[in-house]
Amino acid sequence: MGYYDMIAKTLFGFEEMVMQELEEIGAKDIVKLNRAVAFSGNKRIMYKANYHLRTAIKILMPIEQFKVRNENELYREIQKIDWDEYLNNDKTFAIDATINGEIFNHSKYVALKAKDAIVDQFRDRTGERPSIDTEEPDLRISIHVSDTLCTVSLDSTGTSMGKRGYKRKQVFAPLSEVLAAGLVKLSGWDQKTRFIDPMCGSGTIPIEAALMAYNIAPGKFRHFTFQYWDDFDDELYSKIKEEATAHEKKEGPILYCWDKDPKANSITHENAERAGVRDFIEIKKQNFLDTPEFDEPAHIIMNPPYGERLEEDEDMNELYGEFGTHLKHKYNGSDAWVISANLRALKFVGLRPSKKIKLFNGPLECRFNKFELYRGSRKGKNKEEQ
Repeated sequence: MGYYDMIAKTLFGFEEMVMQELEEIGAKDIVKLNRAVAFSGNKRIMYKANYHLRTAIKILMPIEQFKVRNENELYREIQKIDWDEYLNNDKTFAIDATINGEIFNHSKYVALKAKDAIVDQFRDRTGERPSIDTEEPDLRISIHVSDTLCTVSLDSTGTSMGKRGYKRKQVFAPLSEVLAAGLVKLSGWDQKTRFIDPMCGSGTIPIEAALMAYNIAPGKFRHFTFQYWDDFDDELYSKIKEEATAHEKKEGPILYCWDKDPKANSITHENAERAGVRDFIEIKKQNFLDTPEFDEPAHIIMNPPYGERLEEDEDMNELYGEFGTHLKHKYNGSDAWVISANLRALKFVGLRPSKKIKLFNGPLECRFNKFELYRGSRKGKNKEEQ
């Protein structure tokens, strides 16, 4: 990773979407990296990137870059940075480290050595030291080591942008908000076709879709670490938030989400309320396999269970087969997008995907498949086109 003004970290396969979002807020010199996008801009752009980007995880500001070949060099180089510019004994800090290469084996050890270098610098100068706070520090520092290249950045975001702040409760194994937003964008929903999530869980996918449709900024519900910095411009940030609120839409589509679990429906209701989109989402207790034939084209995004235990494999294969049959017979003319880490079960859907996109849900490799549900048979459609 090179030395750039700012870096937006993101998920595998999301780089192009982040680049587009950065263009929309006025960022310059945008460069695609691996699971990241570099860009340049002023303080306003940094604030807007945190507040507006839906498919980024963090906004980092590199402050130093150097070569390291061992832990002693890492310690010495970190100590060369004048940390008085960013920190003092009355403030707290935390360090996140990521490593890629053979020199360092443990990211926590890299973070520990960097922490020691910073603490020792303050202790040598003042006889005191700043404290560590891993939950809500005044300053969060990112250390990235790739082979021998170390980049030290200030983390302007804090808690991942995948945690918007509207989800106080969630069901087992929920999607992150960033992944859900990316799924909606990748699916190409036109914000006119009826949107359905028939297995909504905590409601993350329809809530993120509604935030997009009504132009509600994803950073509206949370705080960012840059708000604790000495040079934080409260007037500028307030203006950015006011501008975003002024551009929110008052009218738009109604989205539909179902789940057979009443607890999931209750959680979705609460999350949608906190996100300010409850009036735009119809939440219903419904087993997808019991839904009647749909009389108009729909845009469907599904995150079915993956079946994480080996003994569930056969059950998952059968269940996915039932999903495919139901889609084929009840949702003619619709597009259905299905994300799953159970790549074997996906084959039992029994429909040929027109698109297959490789993604990751946390550490799990997934496929995000598009199934075009033609009226009549695909064969019949092909004949009509000849």
